[in-house]
Amino acid sequence: MALDGWKERLFRLYLSWICRRSRLTRRLSALIGEGRQTPAVDRRRIKVAAVQVKVKLFKDPLDYAEEMHRRVKEAADTGAHLVALPEYNNLSLLGMLPGVEEMAEAVAAEDDESLEIADRKPGEPSADEMPGESSAPAITVSDVIRYVSPVIAPFLDILYSTLAAGYGLYLMAGSFLLADGDRVVNRSFFYGPDGQLIGTQDKVHPMPIEAEWRISAGHEFHLFETAVGEVGVPVCMDATYFETFRILELQGAEIVIIPIANPEPYNYWKALRGIWPRVQECPVYGIKSALVGSALGFTFTGRAGVFAPAELTPDGSGVLAEVECPEEEGIAVAELDLNALQELRNDHPWRDNNLSLYQRYFPGVYESVSSRSG
Repeated sequence: MALDGWKERLFRLYLSWICRRSRLTRRLSALIGEGRQTPAVDRRRIKVAAVQVKVKLFKDPLDYAEEMHRRVKEAADTGAHLVALPEYNNLSLLGMLPGVEEMAEAVAAEDDESLEIADRKPGEPSADEMPGESSAPAITVSDVIRYVSPVIAPFLDILYSTLAAGYGLYLMAGSFLLADGDRVVNRSFFYGPDGQLIGTQDKVHPMPIEAEWRISAGHEFHLFETAVGEVGVPVCMDATYFETFRILELQGAEIVIIPIANPEPYNYWKALRGIWPRVQECPVYGIKSALVGSALGFTFTGRAGVFAPAELTPDGSGVLAEVECPEEEGIAVAELDLNALQELRNDHPWRDNNLSLYQRYFPGVYESVSSRSG
């Protein structure tokens, strides 16, 4: 897949051609038709949909657009005011690149190098050290993202802006690996029912493998004021840490959306390190969208769902809706009562109000961590 000089420029022209605005808007116009008017908003009955997407690689970006339209329309047909799509929701577009699967296998092989070293006898050369063997210059994940970002970033913006406006809903489009200047980020995008971009959120806690890919971490959490409540949109591993939800709650969050793409076999107990306990600790509604399936050397699992403080769920479980299968596509739909959430917050039996404790200890604790890591 290594491209240089005129070949690289020529191929990018090809990508620009198949991702061009006019081609995409014509297809979306045919798909959406008259669309849907924005449903009336009642804070006591906010309908939300968490979408579980099965990843596929598409050679033609219009096939990806059709797939995303199908899933957003499915959510809109439930009457949803707010729809959430998963993390890494642009991986499917890498199917446009020739040899991308082979590159993914090579990356996976590099990840297994430690096993090869463990099995090698002392003094024995590795495969890439054998006489007469040569290898092409390594292409990193960040290199690929930087190459395609100028083409796919505007394509994604047009796609999700049009879908949000066409179905009159708030759309958390998922998170995308994209270049931002010299950096590569994992960034979630949040659109309003008028199709305007409300805001973005960079993943603050990259996974170790993302650090190896040189994905840059975000440095702050954003809160967005909407007709369906105060909404935060952090990404995946951000939900592993109590501070994420605590910060957003103190900022006024009522709904926190977490898009995930978990690259490991599904385990119920491991899943509890994420959104469910965070919603119980910091009373907010939680929406988890999930990427599942296999692509580019990874197998993703998860169960998209809608979560609430246990006191606000009929069975006391803290789960309002959840997709049953962790490997196949699905959708979880539930209604949120923001007035009930506020009442719970005002009269919660074990709310923590000792903010002076955090003011005393947290600055020193995090300054200490920062100095050690530096």
